[in-house]
Amino acid sequence: MTAQTSDEQRPALSGPFGYGDRVQLTGPKGRLNTITLVPGGEFHSHRGMIRHEELIGLPDGSVVRNTHDEEYLALRPLLADFVMSMPRGAAIVYPKDAAQILSLADIFPGALVVEAGVGSGALSLHLLRAVGTDGELRSFERREEFAEIARANVAAFAGAAPANWSVTVGDLQEALPATCEAGTVDRIVLDMLAPWECVGAAADALKPGGVILCYVATVTQLSRVAEELRRSGCFTHPQANETMVRGWHVEGLAVRPDHRMVAHTGFLITARRLAPGAVLPERKRRASKSEYNDEDVAAWTPDVLDGPAGEAAEDSREWTPESIGQWSKSDKALRKKVRDARRLAAERGADEA
Repeated sequence: MTAQTSDEQRPALSGPFGYGDRVQLTGPKGRLNTITLVPGGEFHSHRGMIRHEELIGLPDGSVVRNTHDEEYLALRPLLADFVMSMPRGAAIVYPKDAAQILSLADIFPGALVVEAGVGSGALSLHLLRAVGTDGELRSFERREEFAEIARANVAAFAGAAPANWSVTVGDLQEALPATCEAGTVDRIVLDMLAPWECVGAAADALKPGGVILCYVATVTQLSRVAEELRRSGCFTHPQANETMVRGWHVEGLAVRPDHRMVAHTGFLITARRLAPGAVLPERKRRASKSEYNDEDVAAWTPDVLDGPAGEAAEDSREWTPESIGQWSKSDKALRKKVRDARRLAAERGADEA
């Protein structure tokens, strides 16, 4: 069940600080410390302390001093700041990719959006903000631990579980038809290990013209999902890209790129649902070295095609997080992240129900 988020429950996004607000304190050396204001709380560093009560009532962007007279800048974290500091059960979708997802998938206010898997809830928060109160987000997750962390993180940010958001634990292929009527979903976003397994279910759920977007980590996954989208005959030609963000150091005449950058995090591949019975026209282009046939596809992704290639699939390597280089947390670590997320939600007075 989901709980209604009232104005009284929702943490303020602007205005004077109050108990339950998340506050980002930036110290003299630029180090960020994110805290939740609670009655009687204190923020300690090795060079002094700030009582939470000293921040209550101050406007956003205030400067406060600790007991050693060091200055700290106090600001509410932006959504991007929040998702980067919240408890994580699974790797999150970085803000740079979340922004691209909202644009490429054309997430609009009032849309019915399906998301799988929910991970730690980072993308869910961006999608909920984009669909607005008139839209709806239906999230699906295979692992109960990840779903619990996501519920707590979203509740911590919003003040309660949004009324227009649901999280279903289960396999998307089985749960989606039982949750969404065929041809009713505006957008589907798949952030999962093997999104090609869900292309058929997604095609049934999407409206004609609806968008499917898949977020994958490796080129092998990218190729596999692209060929499945083509093979299904239900979608337009897929388009793929990645986003790299490089910051710049700008101080006086010292203007240069930062030494570090957020480079590859994942690939985004999108396609649009064709009308039932429509056949996508073949692209007319001159022959080139990029031409390929079924044998080429089978050599790269042997489980895409039927026949001899399908036989090779039985011996192919199983798709696991480890096989594509993704690090996964142990059950013990996940239980700790669940406790951390619930504690954060409790500090903000959030209702996870």
